[in-house]
Amino acid sequence: MGVASFLVKIFERTIPKDKLKKYEVFLYSAGINFLAVEYLVVAFLSGIIAGVFAIILSNLFYGVMAFIGTFLTIAYFYPYWKVTKRIDEMEKILPDAFFYLASSLRAGISFSEALEELTTANFGALTEEFKRTVAEIRKGRSTIEALRAFAIRNKRSSTIYRSMMIIIEALERGAPMGDVLIAVGNDVREILRIRQERKASTGMQTMFFIATSGFIGPLILGIVTQIMIAMGSGGNFKFPVNQIRLILMGFVIAQAIVSGIGIGVIREGKYSAGLKYSMLLVSMGFVIFQGAIHMKISL
Repeated sequence: MGVASFLVKIFERTIPKDKLKKYEVFLYSAGINFLAVEYLVVAFLSGIIAGVFAIILSNLFYGVMAFIGTFLTIAYFYPYWKVTKRIDEMEKILPDAFFYLASSLRAGISFSEALEELTTANFGALTEEFKRTVAEIRKGRSTIEALRAFAIRNKRSSTIYRSMMIIIEALERGAPMGDVLIAVGNDVREILRIRQERKASTGMQTMFFIATSGFIGPLILGIVTQIMIAMGSGGNFKFPVNQIRLILMGFVIAQAIVSGIGIGVIREGKYSAGLKYSMLLVSMGFVIFQGAIHMKISL
């Protein structure tokens, strides 16, 4: 606990406060109930533990790689995965929530009452967001401001943000909200349909990237490394095996990262969407490369 408290103080002094606030919002969006510095300390200590184990089992290089990989996985990739999963869930159910609101409004109740009624429905993560919005309204915040806070909390999803801003503008102008909600719901449903068609049409390209960068490429490079090790052990050839192994491993990791970003651009049109694919390909490539190195090859 003393070490953790010491690290918390160091992180608070070294990391700018605006960055910590953005990171806390990121963690909140992921549903992780930690302060930013506390979670960073957890990720840092976990990385240290993984690095020490890797050094004991192998060498310093693998220890550094284990530290970096563990720290980045806990500090960024895991929250990013949770945020992405939550946003995907919310986007899929958003049209149904808007249609539910529209039917409640057409039954003759006010918009605030329709929001309260929505909190009793089963719309997953979206229901939790609307519960928070209703709680803010009950505390005295205006409906428009509460909905704007809803949109800002979920700004990572352009679909949710754009939809909520349209609804806010309609509320401010006094438009018939039932018709607006139906129109926005249909618009969101069409966007989701186009996304699904895009993913389906790019399935072959995605499989090609995964096969080459996650399996075939690391396998070939691992076999090449193993052949050089076997040739060098015979005494006829001398290769700087360790240096070549590190270079090839770096190439496998770099190729996996670039391929993952490419998949994100192809499937979802965003570089940031490729981070989850990069993490998957790096893990696959590393395992396949290490497995190929330890294969038994006779020359």
